Amino acid sequence: MKHYNAEIKITLREGILDVQGKTVEHALSSMNLNQISHIRIGKYISLAVEAESEDKAYSVVNNACRELLANPIMEDFEILLREV
Repeated sequence: MKHYNAEIKITLREGILDVQGKTVEHALSSMNLNQISHIRIGKYISLAVEAESEDKAYSVVNNACRELLANPIMEDFEILLREV
């Protein structure tokens, strides 16, 4: 078995209002940082996975994202996989 580290970036899909992002954007504006805009806030997950191959490791992480880590209706995710 091989060991892999996965980094997962989860973001709200385009077109879905990012309430946290808007709140931060308004706060920055009130601090006279008007040059910052279009803020989107997401989640970052780091995990280790053991599998026979990189393809199988990716499949395991992808399934975990689809079934638990991300909401497939509202969120998109990207997986970066590295062999340890």
